[in-house]
Amino acid sequence: MSEYSTVARPYAKAAFDFALEQGQLDKWQAMLQFSAVVAENEQVEEYISGALASGQIADFFCNICGDQLDQYGQNFIRVMAENKRLPVLPAVYEQFLTLRAEHEAVKDVLVVSATELSQAQTDKIASAMEKRLGQKVRLSSQIDKALIAGVIIQYDDVVIDGSSRGQLERLSQALSL
Repeated sequence: MSEYSTVARPYAKAAFDFALEQGQLDKWQAMLQFSAVVAENEQVEEYISGALASGQIADFFCNICGDQLDQYGQNFIRVMAENKRLPVLPAVYEQFLTLRAEHEAVKDVLVVSATELSQAQTDKIASAMEKRLGQKVRLSSQIDKALIAGVIIQYDDVVIDGSSRGQLERLSQALSL
């Protein structure tokens, strides 16, 4: 299966991008899952690996899938059949799942502030972090009165110190040099 990953990647990316654009990630996941199961069937595997014309193979495959594929799913199968790539459908499905998981990932961000943040401030920080990280964020907040003012934002191993205490410490270090 791993030998198919390079071949499967552009098909998975195309399917994912189209599904995302159409707002049909669940539908495409189901279509690809069903198609992958069909492609793994021994009899189907022999047929699609045969020397028949790609149109015949595509028609055969689409007939087996029946109502499980919409017109776009059938077109996707026809393109893959034309390029003799139907045997990589299971790898396409796996990579589609990986792309979806990456897309739907949520980053945990901790915001430490001197006082409780208003909803507007929280929304502004969340929006800025989503833009910076390129993914959804889940904010949690803590209060540390020693900060004086400002906030410290932490995610993964990154710390963004915008607190007054941090600024005073940096100023103190710069003056002592």
